[in-house]
Amino acid sequence: MRSRSGRNMQDFLLRERQGVISERLRLNGRVLATELALEFGVSEDTVRRDLREMAAAGLCERVYGGALPVSPAHGSMTQRIGFAADRKQALARAAAKQIAAGSTVFFDAGSTNLAIANALPAELALTAATNAPAIAAALIDKPGVNVILIGGMVDRQTGGSLGAKALRDMEQISPDLCILGACGVDLEAGITVFGFEDAEFKRFATSRSRKVLVAATSEKFGTAAPHSILPVAHCECLVVEHDADPAILARYRERGCRTVLAEKTN
Repeated sequence: MRSRSGRNMQDFLLRERQGVISERLRLNGRVLATELALEFGVSEDTVRRDLREMAAAGLCERVYGGALPVSPAHGSMTQRIGFAADRKQALARAAAKQIAAGSTVFFDAGSTNLAIANALPAELALTAATNAPAIAAALIDKPGVNVILIGGMVDRQTGGSLGAKALRDMEQISPDLCILGACGVDLEAGITVFGFEDAEFKRFATSRSRKVLVAATSEKFGTAAPHSILPVAHCECLVVEHDADPAILARYRERGCRTVLAEKTN
């Protein structure tokens, strides 16, 4: 039987390792299991077990080979609307310029996508589909926009309809552009979200669309949520804040993802 002092020492070493991992995530934005195993002098299995425990406690998000910080995009859509509103409006103005007149566009649920809907020029002729009632309400005031509301039970967290009815409705549409909501954006982890059903619906919506655009505030980059939508290589356009790191943006462009800078906010 293992002694109490032995268990306490193991618990101390575990807490010490996890403290170091948390600090590495804060400083570097990601950790690799192989590097941590060498640094701690333990097996990769031990490090992976540490990462599993940290992920279960909400301290990181596991990805292949290591871990990323957890996406900060928590809360309901109503709560998220008020966060970084001026920055989202700047992203929205830049994203709205990427929408071609006469096209069919799917607006995924999300507070930044709601800002994009509000930023559309009143005279822009468009067919817009959305699973978010708040976005539909914003679009219906645009005289040039024909609005298709995708139905089903509305998920309070995302602010959009999900489930079987929403999937059936989405099956009838082939958008030129999908404006996709995202919780986390990372070169390796790709575009991720928190909800399982939300992820399923988003994957289907992107599969129906010719192109995908993601507009995301800076704090979402280099983070991940539990459920994957698509790799960044499948995102045709990424709209980012004005001060995004040029070196990082170059790496996204290498993956085939066009980047658009929003204007600086006051």
